[in-house]
Amino acid sequence: MAVDLTQDPVAADLARRTADFVRNMVIPAEEQHRGVARTENVRIGLQRAAKDAGVFAPHVGTEFGGHGLDMRGRAAVFEEAGYSLLGPLALNIAAPDEGNMHMLEAIATAEQKERYLLPLAAGAIRSCFAMTEPAPGAGSDPSALATRAERVAGGWRIDGHKWFITGADGAGFAICMARTSGEPGDQGGATMFLVDADNPGMKTVRHIGTLDESLYGGHVELSFDNCVVPDEAVLGEVDQGFRYAQVRLGPARTTHCMRWLGIARRAQDIAVARAADRRLFGSRLGDLGMVQQMIADNEIDIAAARGLILQACWELDQGRSASQSTSIAKTFCAEAVWRVVDRSLQICGSLGVSDDILLGRFLREVRPFRIYDGPSETHRWAIARRVLRRHTETAAR
Repeated sequence: MAVDLTQDPVAADLARRTADFVRNMVIPAEEQHRGVARTENVRIGLQRAAKDAGVFAPHVGTEFGGHGLDMRGRAAVFEEAGYSLLGPLALNIAAPDEGNMHMLEAIATAEQKERYLLPLAAGAIRSCFAMTEPAPGAGSDPSALATRAERVAGGWRIDGHKWFITGADGAGFAICMARTSGEPGDQGGATMFLVDADNPGMKTVRHIGTLDESLYGGHVELSFDNCVVPDEAVLGEVDQGFRYAQVRLGPARTTHCMRWLGIARRAQDIAVARAADRRLFGSRLGDLGMVQQMIADNEIDIAAARGLILQACWELDQGRSASQSTSIAKTFCAEAVWRVVDRSLQICGSLGVSDDILLGRFLREVRPFRIYDGPSETHRWAIARRVLRRHTETAAR
């Protein structure tokens, strides 16, 4: 089957309007706040402006106030939003809320959508996804899940320890992954639970200081201690949490790539402008061969990343699992975006290192992407394993 990468006219128009909105409204705010929105006033103000511009929530269905774009449509819009560190927050497509909305729309009950998805899609509340645990618990290997949920009268009691939970500070609710059967290391037996922020059994242990700072709500360590939730807090089916996580995982990996590709383009634009204007050694910086090579390599990385993203999006839109294509796209994009930002900073020299422009902030923000949503090493292991399995199955026919 041929891969169709034709851009929908509606999505193309929304991408154009998003680009204008980001340049005219978001980048000035980004420069004012040095790429980090620390208050609700900033978030609410940006989201109100996005609603006024008609570019808010491009990913959720129209019945939830969004534009209902498919994955290919999202690719162009998310890239334009990602041109600023604050663009995804403004459009309400930042992690982890965007991935949680996607999953809630796919598997939540009507009552759960009313209670959680509607206000989340509107930007009235935020959310977090509580899966990662301190070692030896779940991380790159989700099957190591140690947090446990036990049946009690009228519901479940969750006990466990989570850490690096992005966006947890100020979130209205958490989607908590807990083991309801089996033991750590087993491939099944996980269940997702919707836990309201005011549940006395879910508490903040500490805020974790990290290299990156632009993900709103930070990265938080949480404890679940005698955290009791009702039966209707179960998201999906009991013991099917790992399967449901795949609904979120592939698209979330890909949308991360879309957003960070926008920052790569921004870094390249900054570097090209510098190379075109800066004169030294009797010529423009951009006339020097080594600088031209870096600019060309940036263009290659950006184009290749976009192609891999669209390939993965097409497969997801076809209803395929897209495990291989999303792993390939995530691994390549995470490393390509770092290369682009790093080269751009190099081209700008001392200006790039300084706080006068945001390239240093970009570099700090994109570096963790090689770890988030699965380290590059884990993805390479999975990619190779699938290739070898395919070879074995073909040879056995």
